[in-house]
Amino acid sequence: MAARFCQRCGHELEHWDEHGVVRQRCPACGFVAYENSKPCAGVLITRGRSVLLARRGREPYRGMWDIIGGFLEAGEDPTDGARREAQEETGLTVAVGDLLAILPDRYDAYSDWTLNIYYIARVLQGSPHPNDDVDALEWFDADALPDTIAFPGHIPTVLQKWRQWLDAHPHEMGETFA
Repeated sequence: MAARFCQRCGHELEHWDEHGVVRQRCPACGFVAYENSKPCAGVLITRGRSVLLARRGREPYRGMWDIIGGFLEAGEDPTDGARREAQEETGLTVAVGDLLAILPDRYDAYSDWTLNIYYIARVLQGSPHPNDDVDALEWFDADALPDTIAFPGHIPTVLQKWRQWLDAHPHEMGETFA
């Protein structure tokens, strides 16, 4: 949703064409209201050829299976955010390993774009229990993933990349990286 007033000085913004992209700009102080993607981080917690998925307890996509993760805090390192989200949603302490994918998507049809950063992870400590905005957790085999997947604009791609990662790293299988 486009801003109407400048967040710096309060003056009404005007449309401004910057290299073929229409943006909102303040004619008083020069502030440009960029509509950037919101950064998110997540983990594919891997155990052998299985991944721990979370069933969403809130909209959007309530009741559908999702990768564990969420929005980063301002200035938060993506790996730290991925570990934090795993702890908040599952109660698990995880080790974050390989970077798996970076993909854009929309949070829902009416909201901001997201930039989603996903890592392979393994459990260091704890037993999984649903927390925060998650109402269930379940381990799924790479060849028997659920049909009801949240965020269809990018989650199926991430899961496909995860399966490719498993095939390329049979010796790791989420067990040996630090």
